[in-house]
Amino acid sequence: MNNEALPSERRTNRRLAEKSMAFVLAGGRGSRLHNLTEIRAKPAVFFGGKFRIIDFALSNAMNSGIKRIGVATQYKQHSLIRHLQRGWNFYRAERNESFDIMPASQTMSDDRWYEGTADAVYQNIHIIESYSNVEYVVILAGDHIYKMDYELMLEEHVRSKADVTVGCLEVSVEEAKAFGVMHVDKTDMITDFLEKPDNPPTIPGQDGVCLASMGIYVFDKNYLFEQLRRDYAEEGSDRDFGKNLIPYIVKNGKAQAHRFTKSCVRSEGEEEAYWRDVGTIDAYMEANLDLTSFEPALNLYDSNWPIWTY
Repeated sequence: MNNEALPSERRTNRRLAEKSMAFVLAGGRGSRLHNLTEIRAKPAVFFGGKFRIIDFALSNAMNSGIKRIGVATQYKQHSLIRHLQRGWNFYRAERNESFDIMPASQTMSDDRWYEGTADAVYQNIHIIESYSNVEYVVILAGDHIYKMDYELMLEEHVRSKADVTVGCLEVSVEEAKAFGVMHVDKTDMITDFLEKPDNPPTIPGQDGVCLASMGIYVFDKNYLFEQLRRDYAEEGSDRDFGKNLIPYIVKNGKAQAHRFTKSCVRSEGEEEAYWRDVGTIDAYMEANLDLTSFEPALNLYDSNWPIWTY
């Protein structure tokens, strides 16, 4: 019996998701995609025809039951903001929902852009605080292709009493050099975290396989704010989750690894737990070609877990 969530097994009680907000980091340059990101940010690049890359993280959040979403934008924002305004403008405050676009901007006390992933959240603490009844914050990257039920990750976060829960997946040693890589104990508590190591450590008993961060983090809201403020006050910090906050929490708190196979959403006929970083031309092309198979590795038209777009 595999661990992946099939339609009949998905939870209908969205207790934790309804107390959560999703913060999507969508400000990357995407320079390795060359001409595809000449006039738009990487999350706004088309994928599979009509979809945009960011639609996957946003659809996962909505399908998981998260009703408050913020998207931080920075480079070449216009195409992305236009897409969000046209395709994701159905959230309604009268239903206790919200969808906020958070461009990097100058303020009276600060004239800088987002310095790192953690700084993008730090600069928007006042917006997050304005949301009522939010207890958990789910940090997401806006540039990956996958289907995932964040409610199941939230449940593990609460059950393990972790300070942070990190989404992770198994990758090869060569692939791991581009990720944050972690050591875990038998309960999947993270005992060490290395950001983009030259010599990634492998999983004990699995030669050639590493446990890599997906760039997905779950925090209790108040604990996250404490860590962001602490990191901001630390001279020389890169203001980055992978480089600064997560290694600090691993050493000084409790960090839990959440394996993607526990919460990935597979449609009938999908054999693998599908996740792709489409940050290079080759990876982008291969992921699009995956959709042309007689039985695609990723079903974009599953009515039980739809991918929404404009």
